[in-house]
Amino acid sequence: MTKDKIEKLISQLTLQEKIGMIHGDGFFTTKGVERLGIPPFKTSDGPRGVRKDFENDAWKDIGLSYDYASYLPCNSALAATWNRAIAHETGKVLGREARGRGKDMILAPGINIMRTPLCGRSFEYMGEDPYLVSEMVVPLVQGIEENDVSACVKHFAVNNQETRRLDVDVEVSERALREIYLPGFEAAVRRGKAKGIMGAYNKLRGTHCCHHDYLLNEILRKEWGFEGITVSDWGGVHDTKEALMNGLDMEMSVTSDFDAYYMAEPLVKMIENGEVDNKTALAKIDEKVRHILNVMNELHMLDGERSAGSYNDYNDKAALRQAARESIVLLKNDANILPLDRKKIKKLLVVGENANRQHAPGGGSAEIKALYEITPLLGIQMLLGGNTEVVYKPGYYNEDIGNIWANTGDSENGQADSLNQDSKEAQESQKTAQEKKRQRQKEMNEKYLQEALEAAKDADAVIFVGGLTHDYDTEGQDRADMRLPYDQDRLILELLRVRPDTIVTLVAGSPVDMSMWLDEVKSLVFGWYAGMEGGIALAEVLFGDFNPSGRLPETFPVNGKDCPAVVLGEFPGGDKVSYGEDIFVGYRYYDTYDAATAFPFGYGLSYTDFVMTGIRAEVIEDTEESKSVKVSFDISNIGNRGGATVAQIYVADKRPRVKKAAKELKAFEKIYLEAGETKEVTLMLEREAFTYYDETAHCFRVDAGSYMLLLAKNAEEIVDVTEIEFAV
Repeated sequence: MTKDKIEKLISQLTLQEKIGMIHGDGFFTTKGVERLGIPPFKTSDGPRGVRKDFENDAWKDIGLSYDYASYLPCNSALAATWNRAIAHETGKVLGREARGRGKDMILAPGINIMRTPLCGRSFEYMGEDPYLVSEMVVPLVQGIEENDVSACVKHFAVNNQETRRLDVDVEVSERALREIYLPGFEAAVRRGKAKGIMGAYNKLRGTHCCHHDYLLNEILRKEWGFEGITVSDWGGVHDTKEALMNGLDMEMSVTSDFDAYYMAEPLVKMIENGEVDNKTALAKIDEKVRHILNVMNELHMLDGERSAGSYNDYNDKAALRQAARESIVLLKNDANILPLDRKKIKKLLVVGENANRQHAPGGGSAEIKALYEITPLLGIQMLLGGNTEVVYKPGYYNEDIGNIWANTGDSENGQADSLNQDSKEAQESQKTAQEKKRQRQKEMNEKYLQEALEAAKDADAVIFVGGLTHDYDTEGQDRADMRLPYDQDRLILELLRVRPDTIVTLVAGSPVDMSMWLDEVKSLVFGWYAGMEGGIALAEVLFGDFNPSGRLPETFPVNGKDCPAVVLGEFPGGDKVSYGEDIFVGYRYYDTYDAATAFPFGYGLSYTDFVMTGIRAEVIEDTEESKSVKVSFDISNIGNRGGATVAQIYVADKRPRVKKAAKELKAFEKIYLEAGETKEVTLMLEREAFTYYDETAHCFRVDAGSYMLLLAKNAEEIVDVTEIEFAV
């Protein structure tokens, strides 16, 4: 459909029909205009797959079998692959399933920067580094949108905590905003061509992000040229006039009084009462409708030539298993205990509630009604078959203490109730329930601990599978600290005393405090919420069927108090939260201030050994407008089996004119090598790799001078260095 035809459609719409298109007429849909062939616009959560369906005006599960769907690795797992091709393939699955379920927009991906490991939604995001986020989100968005369905990149912007998420006011410097918190969104828009952007719940500098003129009009539309749909987070609108004027296209919420939404009848009355200039108001409404119709047209919603999509296609499961495999991070492997030799193990003990737990149903709006989910226990048994006796002991007791998304009686999933989590009544009720559960937790933990220790004595090998659950990694609340819940630290220590060769495996979406036992454990694996194939992928890594290649997309601090948001800034803050750490987020802080970490950004081990040497660089172009540097190096697999590693290039300004981080990630590549194989790798660094945001000139600039290019295995392990010079 041409632009002229779209303009003609707009001219034929009544004001009420236009209003119906720009706000929810159901929890996940807007009104269509049947007489003009305009369908309703249907959305769905979320990052880990297509969420189950609810009744249109009640938070009640439809209760039918058609909405079982594939459960994808969480975004932090996806980022841990450091593999752009994996992101693209996963996006294709997500988009195909969204279209197969009849959706027009999938509310994904989430790409907010992990400012602190305590953020409850970290598992939905892609780590701490804006370059890594940008490189992973672009192919993910492109994969989604190949299927005539819109991505909706969220949450724009500085949505980095769940505490007081509905009203907390973020104070952040323009430089940090531009260098740390916005690049992923810009990449999704400019390079990924994302058709949807979701505003954030929080405020930025006093104004709610869902109707923030600077964010939505000045940056998103004017600077980046975004032509798609801006959608509010559900319940994120607070003012009719601001929503009208400041760049929001579509208001969605969690209550069923759809006509009372800010951009519904209140907007009509505001126009009728002359509270806004009539001509201006109608032009703004037309602009919103135009954005929606343009996206509908690009999705072939108006011409009848749309793809049908598909879901639960077994051909997709191989891609999801590969994503899960590549996300798993081997953190320790002293004495090469891993991989285990299945032929030598006649009796295997698996300890830990997470070994037997399915995570798909939890986490808030990221919940999935999974067609299936292979747990670690199931995956291990599937892999080993009948020649090994697998004994399972839970080791600790989990009764889901403190999840604000648990059923309340008023709703089946806590969606609507989550907006009232800060009420005094809700807090008191939750406190009472928590205390009862803690007492039972203590009693059962002791029982389960003793059973596990006894079983460990005569097993050929012991695998512990613990970590977090969506009682802690969840929308609507942040973690109080990084400690493992359910008294797992004690269990791990006791297991290591009985069996020093115990393999510790953690399943979680964000870092945990390992300080009590990290020096004692010999083998440590981090497994994430890796999707429906996650359990078999983990088993394949533990038993050597797959060589681990995941790398941490975020620094693992020693404990939560070490993170820069606490040391230099504020977390969680009160009415306001000050990002006093400025650009020094994640490894930028740990490197620059020489602070200790448990495991650095980009870290991960393999069952083989790689050597990277001979970094060399050539300046191809050096003008004020354009920079281009070709970087080459050699990489060899000197071990006895094939595997993949991630080569990382960091840039350091030798004589910075403004305060900068010690170094910043600016290129990476995942490379597979057979045993004994050597490759020459060439990467290109463009102008963006050397810029910083000049707050006085209001632009990104590159200073003349010397820059070091660091070839690294991770943020703390630099293996080779070269230097370049820019004359202008």
